Amino acid sequence: MGHFDRTLEFIDQLQHANTAASVCEKLLGITSEFGLTALMAGTVPQPGTPRGQQKDHVLLCEWPVEWLERYVSRNYVDHDPVVSHMKQLQAPFQWREAAQGIRIDESSGEVMGDAGEFKLRDGLAFPLITLDGQIVMVSLGGEAVELSGAEFGLVSLVSTYAVGRAMQLHTMANKTIDHIELTPRERECMQWAAVGKSEWEISQILGISEHTSEKHLLNAKSKLGAVNRVQAVAEAIRRGYIS
Repeated sequence: MGHFDRTLEFIDQLQHANTAASVCEKLLGITSEFGLTALMAGTVPQPGTPRGQQKDHVLLCEWPVEWLERYVSRNYVDHDPVVSHMKQLQAPFQWREAAQGIRIDESSGEVMGDAGEFKLRDGLAFPLITLDGQIVMVSLGGEAVELSGAEFGLVSLVSTYAVGRAMQLHTMANKTIDHIELTPRERECMQWAAVGKSEWEISQILGISEHTSEKHLLNAKSKLGAVNRVQAVAEAIRRGYIS
């Protein structure tokens, strides 16, 4: 079975979960195969937010309880290199990239060191946009994370789909989804993007210019309310445009 077929199989499992808690449980059942055993999703508090209010920003949490308590009580959100990196980079990345991409001072080093005490030594992180336009930071972690390039793509897409669905079930249980119409060409471009094709590769497959394929992808991403291509693909799958 190819990685994309496997991804769709995992997404089908998630689609049959009826609560946010069950979505998170199924997601961690999938990601634990790759060493990702804990999940946190939430909006980032403004600097200086009272510690007592920081937990109000947590949307989904399957994190060690003691680690969450320490993270909040020591105001680690203002020093976490993963959070800082996520604010700068809109695509999924591994925690180790955050540690390598910025200067680690004493405070940020303490955050990473303390996370390791709770068997959270590496992970995967990415941003999402909620239905009301808020940026949500999503982070999965574990003690020994091993991902090939293809597996990184699989886990990123499945996790993006799962967290988006969990938030929808949690906050929109009694509301209908706004109808979005993609053009046939936008659907074609998204279908090829879902299997990892670049703008140039899509242009060659469809016989259009690279600029045109990029424009179709950007239009689709905008219509789907996505912050990056992975979220756009996940949303397109959720709405039935990709199967």
